[in-house]
Amino acid sequence: MVTARAAATMAMFLLVALSASHMVSSLRLAAGLGVCRASGYLPGQSGNCEKSNDPDCCEDGKMYPQYRCSPPVTASTKAVLTLNSFEKGKDGGGPSECDNAYHSDEEKVVALSTGWFSNMARCGHRIKISANGNSVYAKVVDECDSVHGCDDEHNFEPPCDNNIVDASPAVWDALGLDQSVGMVDITWSEE
Repeated sequence: MVTARAAATMAMFLLVALSASHMVSSLRLAAGLGVCRASGYLPGQSGNCEKSNDPDCCEDGKMYPQYRCSPPVTASTKAVLTLNSFEKGKDGGGPSECDNAYHSDEEKVVALSTGWFSNMARCGHRIKISANGNSVYAKVVDECDSVHGCDDEHNFEPPCDNNIVDASPAVWDALGLDQSVGMVDITWSEE
């Protein structure tokens, strides 16, 4: 026979156990906030990929991840800098989305991954890019499309990863980076 005191102790133990379980579950959910996972996959289709800056070109049948989000923007957002020409006829594809224009390789301009581009909300904004102890300001003029790709509009390149700052040669030069490397870890922040 269970006494009232034993029943109360068991009830208290059960309440503590359930609370702890709920707390752990909540922490798992909170830890998942800010995580950006692939929202789908795009089947690759090869085509006429202009190779002036050694881009990755789509391969037939290969599956490429698509992202509608990017990691949260902070005071020092970690990203990967890639090289892109915004000039007509080069690897950047069509005109820049923000102003429907092409830009000289001498201009300090960038395209941001889809989530960071935020439906054109950052068009015309200047961002500060830092790498290897150097910093430069560049103007956001385009989206590095993280959803679409492997078509003529995107130079038959796959969708961008969710953490890309695609920069003109002028940005690379201002940071003192070797363009032949093609990808460099950076941080960026809004002006």
